[in-house]
Amino acid sequence: MNPPPTDAVQLAASLRDTLIHWGYEYYVLDLPSVPDAEYDRLMQQLIALEQAYPALISPDSPTQRVGMAPLASFASVTHTVPMLSLSNAFTAEEVADFDRRACEKLGLTHLEYAAEPKLDGLAVSLRYVQGHLALAATRGDGQSGEDITQNVRTIGSVPLRLLGEGWPALLEVRGEVFMPKAGFAALNQRQQAQGEKLFANPRNAAAGSLRQLDPQITASRPLRFIGYGWGLVEGGSLPNTHSTVLQRLRSWGLPIAAELAVVQGVAGCLAYYQQLLAQREALPFDIDGVVYKLNDLNQQAQLGFIAKAPRWAIAHKLPAQEMLTTVLAIEVQVGRTGALTPVARLEPVSVGGVTVTNATLHNQDEIARKDVRVGDTVIVRRAGDVIPEVVSVVLAQRPAETQPYQLPTTCPVCGAAAVRVPSEAVTRCSGGLYCPAQRKQAISHFASRRAMDIDGLGEKLIAQLVDKGLVQQVADLYGLQRSDWLSLELVADKAAHNLMAALEASKSVSLPRFLYALGIPEVGETTAKLLAQHFGSLDALLAARPEDFMDSGGIRGLGQKTAERLLTALRAQPDWRAEGVTAVTEALNSLTLRGLKPEVIAQLAARYPDLASLRGTDAETLTADNRPLIAGIGPVMSQHILDFFAQPHNRAVIQALRATGVPHSGELPSQAASTPPASLQGQTFVLTGTLTSLSRDQAKAKLEALGAKVASSVSKNTHFVVAGDQAGSKLDKAQQLGITILDETALLALLA
Repeated sequence: MNPPPTDAVQLAASLRDTLIHWGYEYYVLDLPSVPDAEYDRLMQQLIALEQAYPALISPDSPTQRVGMAPLASFASVTHTVPMLSLSNAFTAEEVADFDRRACEKLGLTHLEYAAEPKLDGLAVSLRYVQGHLALAATRGDGQSGEDITQNVRTIGSVPLRLLGEGWPALLEVRGEVFMPKAGFAALNQRQQAQGEKLFANPRNAAAGSLRQLDPQITASRPLRFIGYGWGLVEGGSLPNTHSTVLQRLRSWGLPIAAELAVVQGVAGCLAYYQQLLAQREALPFDIDGVVYKLNDLNQQAQLGFIAKAPRWAIAHKLPAQEMLTTVLAIEVQVGRTGALTPVARLEPVSVGGVTVTNATLHNQDEIARKDVRVGDTVIVRRAGDVIPEVVSVVLAQRPAETQPYQLPTTCPVCGAAAVRVPSEAVTRCSGGLYCPAQRKQAISHFASRRAMDIDGLGEKLIAQLVDKGLVQQVADLYGLQRSDWLSLELVADKAAHNLMAALEASKSVSLPRFLYALGIPEVGETTAKLLAQHFGSLDALLAARPEDFMDSGGIRGLGQKTAERLLTALRAQPDWRAEGVTAVTEALNSLTLRGLKPEVIAQLAARYPDLASLRGTDAETLTADNRPLIAGIGPVMSQHILDFFAQPHNRAVIQALRATGVPHSGELPSQAASTPPASLQGQTFVLTGTLTSLSRDQAKAKLEALGAKVASSVSKNTHFVVAGDQAGSKLDKAQQLGITILDETALLALLA
């Protein structure tokens, strides 16, 4: 192998030094001086250079963080200087006792402490020999751990060689490997997208990531390292205070906690604790406490150690954010918008300093994903003011008799059907106008300016009306007497008069605004206008069926090739002896075509009254996709609308409103501009070929705005075919069926 040229050696060294320096700015100083793209560009240069000249590869090169072969197992490592744990304090009194004991043993009245956050991760030891990372090990039992060098080398915040100068020939740095909150959230999103198991919390994710036998898996996880101490030191010396040693580690390229502080006495410790407790949710990583260490290393040496912990340090634990408890029951709450939210009723437990008895289970998908059951032992998490939630189930403690939980199919408050559209995670009560849980919200929406515009009827008055039992549903508003209004707080004669006048005026509201006021799920102002324009009256909308929203198009389950073979077979047969539907059914059952299933035959028999009409259609018509008949109202929205009007409770409220005279006409306003021309109302158009003055989508929108239907295929029910340039088979079929054909000029005249 030829040695690399001098300029390549110099360039590789320069690239390494630059990338290491930029990594120091990013991980240690938290002050990156270049964009990530520039770092990546230089990294690619170095990779290419090392590939061209493998002799340039050094153990401390930034390119050498990933790429080692998976391990069969982790080797054991003995800690020359044990990695001891810390004694815990849970109260201010216990911290004061710790300080008092230290003062007494040292014969002093005041002590200085180094205070820093206690990260919730995995303790590790990094050994640097002549400034290069030689070994990384887990804490294990404190006396021995596991060799995780390959995995730790993949963590970008761990320097592969120390910066600067003055470091000891052998230096063991103790610290914590953890996963930032943002990285944890991104990791779980990726796990979920890939159908993998989700991690319960950042600590579990960090521990699981660090103990992978394949370092490439570890490299794919967002791990960080922060140093907080040291072990064996040979061939050099360190400063004489804990805080200055950590600052020295920082100068050598090792990250330390930005929150490190030097505090005076027990008062300073407790003030630091309160400060960090207030910042807990804003920190980019999880902590479970703060650590106080005597800052003077000579004082540390004088105090020494007990069996498993130093006398000169203590961990002041923050209130736990995760605890174990038992699910006593699962109940369902109905929100103001009708959303059904399952809530776990828990054996009371203190979490984060607050007694928790309830935790949200979000929705049915979350219950199924976590498989939460009544009787389960669960991990409950509470973070700040966030509503407590069940993190996971302890399956090892699950009672044998537990059963999977399913949300009810009816609203537990009003009994209306609980509906879940397949594309949504939330199950909702369909009794929006009737359900007591939604009453105030429904009335507030009904009275709002863009709906019925009942001026002066705000949330406070609505709350009083409902709480006093004066209004059970929106129709009751129109039966209120002057005395009812005067019985409310802050309502005098003039206000009562104005409110009653506003209610009377609202009876003349247009149909679109009335439909919007009903609070139909997914129906906003635009959709309400489309409904009013398409159906023309409230009675027509109340009588609507699925086929009024969606062009059923083709036969479900019938493919193009099967449709072609079906028509060929039918056209080759003589007339069937039976007539009507019976003939269609018998003829289809007699065919032995693959794909012609019973449900397909039933649809064909229901759609085509005789064999002649079935023979006269084409494969394109038989297999056309379902298509909305009202532009902007797709299958999900149309199902919401149909479900709403199918509920007896909602229809009863609408009937009660109509009995009061709301709305007066129940139809569209009579302005000519808003009424589709009678000549296009209900007419079916098919567009084919290329139009020059407008696109086919634009033409479709204009036709539908005038009340026409635009179909995708030509049939005997088609009224007009608009043929542009290069029109194809649709034009041929229209000519065969004798359908009126319009050119682009005729279409534009019709739309004018």
